[in-house]
Amino acid sequence: MPKKIRLHRSELAVPGSNIRMLEKAPNAGADAVFLDLEDAVAPDDKVQARKNVIQALNELDWSKCSVSVRINGLDSHYCYRDIVDVVEQAGDKLDTLLVPKVGKPSELEYVELLLSQIEAAYGYEPINLTALIETALGMANVEAIAKSCPDRLEALHFGVADYAASTQARTTNMGGANADYAMLTHPDQNGHRERHWGDQWHFAMSRMMVACRAYGLRPIDGPFGNIEDQEGFLAVAHADAALGYEGKWAIHPTQIALANEVFTPSEAAVNTARQILFEMEKAAAEGKGAVSLNGRMIDAASIRQAQVMVDKANQIANAKG
Repeated sequence: MPKKIRLHRSELAVPGSNIRMLEKAPNAGADAVFLDLEDAVAPDDKVQARKNVIQALNELDWSKCSVSVRINGLDSHYCYRDIVDVVEQAGDKLDTLLVPKVGKPSELEYVELLLSQIEAAYGYEPINLTALIETALGMANVEAIAKSCPDRLEALHFGVADYAASTQARTTNMGGANADYAMLTHPDQNGHRERHWGDQWHFAMSRMMVACRAYGLRPIDGPFGNIEDQEGFLAVAHADAALGYEGKWAIHPTQIALANEVFTPSEAAVNTARQILFEMEKAAAEGKGAVSLNGRMIDAASIRQAQVMVDKANQIANAKG
């Protein structure tokens, strides 16, 4: 089980340099918000963005969502001051720190050590961690990363843009389909060949998801760059959910409702899951290991699948409630 069970269908990315967006973030409707000190902030704005984030954490009401700060990478001199200043001055308001470009467990362990020292000095409750897997090295070490910092690490996020750069993938899109990643069928009798697009990120997404589930973490998908393409966002999010992901970033407020919709199980799906549990409970009372429901065989594995669906529906209902 995750170290902390949080609803994580949507996560709004908010640049720390944008005061207006910071002020709107707590009431935007996202399950989680991360205040960004890294990629969305220009180098000349880094110090002021850190001050803005500390002020936002201390002065705004974050009771409607969980709140995180994405620090700068450990390869940057901004990183240690991000951790020290933000946590010392607003650590009691933080749920997690989001650590970017994690390539190996020792990087998370460094952040954990600093957190432990600041928490001891200031009497703060433990602040948990989430990590971005967005480099070839991070994906090569994803299982080791997933099992590191077991008392703090809650989730892994897939950062498609930096991952594409790290692997030298030939695309400038931030997620979504790539027309070059396709195959042709054999010619039909008229010589016509169908062209079928593939999912360029399926292997990486699958590997990270398995690492998360093996070690009790939440797998979260990162950004979809084309804000105007809602159909494209929904297609990616539905594929994420089918694969086992719990949520997706929103880099614009219009993507929040889309993510919340996709990662909320439908009423019909939940009703079917509850019916499976009911029928299997009856079967067990009758000494049966499997039964037929609506023409399909269900057994003990069906119980586990159905229970996951019902548990997620209950978590969402309790959060709304």
